[in-house]
Amino acid sequence: MTQTFQSLPTKNTKAGKPRRVGFEVEFSNLSFNKTQSVMKQCLGGEFGQGSVAEQILNVPELGEFNIELDWNFLKRKASEDNNNDQTPEWLSQLAQASEWLVPMEIVCPPIEVASLDKLSTLIEQLREAGAQGTEESPIAAYGVHINTEITVLEPTLIHNYLRAFGLLQWWLVESNEVNFSRKLSPYIDLFSEEYLLEIMSKTTVDMDTLFDDYLAHNPTRNRALDMLPMLAEINQERVFSVVDDPKIKARPAFHYRLPNCLIDDPNWSLQQVWELWLVVETLANNEHGLNQLCEAFVSQKSSWFGGRRKAWTEYIDAWLKDQELA
Repeated sequence: MTQTFQSLPTKNTKAGKPRRVGFEVEFSNLSFNKTQSVMKQCLGGEFGQGSVAEQILNVPELGEFNIELDWNFLKRKASEDNNNDQTPEWLSQLAQASEWLVPMEIVCPPIEVASLDKLSTLIEQLREAGAQGTEESPIAAYGVHINTEITVLEPTLIHNYLRAFGLLQWWLVESNEVNFSRKLSPYIDLFSEEYLLEIMSKTTVDMDTLFDDYLAHNPTRNRALDMLPMLAEINQERVFSVVDDPKIKARPAFHYRLPNCLIDDPNWSLQQVWELWLVVETLANNEHGLNQLCEAFVSQKSSWFGGRRKAWTEYIDAWLKDQELA
C-alpha cells in the first residue's frame, strides 16, 4: 500500500532548512539477522561495527538506522563485550532467545518529509518477512514513535504545541484506536487534568515557567508526548536534576509515542499515524482556534472532568470536522 506523507503545515525551521522527522518502530517475530537482511536489501547502505543486540546501517543520503533488541540488560552486556574478538556463547544464546521475548526496534534517523516515502517500502518488506506488531499478543505494547523537529526552540511555540496536544490527547487515543494493553502500560500515560488546566489557562509563557510546569507534572519519560528530549536540548542540567534517566536523549524534536504498530496489517501504514500527528501541528499553529478551544476547556471543566472524557472527545471531533481537519 503506497501512500505519500503529507507535508508539515510549517515546512522549514527558522533557519530555513526543511524540518526533519524520525520514526521508531517496534515489532516482533523477526530475528535480529533477518531484520538486518531485510533492511539492507530495502535501503542499501553498509553496516558499521555492532553487537549481538545492536547494529547500525549507514544509508547514503538518509543517515544511520539503528536496529536493536529492546532489552537494556542485553544491550549493556553486548556493549561491554564489544572489545572482545569473539562474542561469548552464553551471550549469543541469550540474544537469540530474547528475539522472541522482547521487541525488535528500528530507530530511523531524522529524515526530510519529502524522503519519508522510502520508509513505506521498508514497512511493506518487513511485513512480508513476517513482522508482527501490537496485536501479536494480549501483552504486547509495541508502538510507533514520531520525533518531529520543531521550527524554533521558543517558549511560546512549545507552549502552543503542549496546549494543542493536551486538547487533542483524548481524541487522539480514540482516533489511533490505541490497543488495550498499551493503554494499561505506563509508557504512554496522558497529561493529567491538573496539568491541562495549568497550561490552558495561559496563552504565553517564558522558558522558566514552561520548565517549571512541565517538570512538576511530568517528571518521567512515560508520556504519550514526551517533552524531556526537547527540554534537555534547551537545558540538560535542569532536566536531569529532576529526572535521572540515561535514556533521555537531547534533541530539538517532539517525542510522540502514542500510536500502535500494526505492521502485520496490510491496511496500516506510517502515513496514517503521521496524518493524526499533523492535526496537532495544524492546531498548534492556529492561534485563534487554539485559544478558542482552551477557553472552552477551562470554562467548562466542571462538565468535562469527573469521567466525562467522552463529551470532550465528541466536542473536539465536531470542532475538527467543522474546520475540515478530521
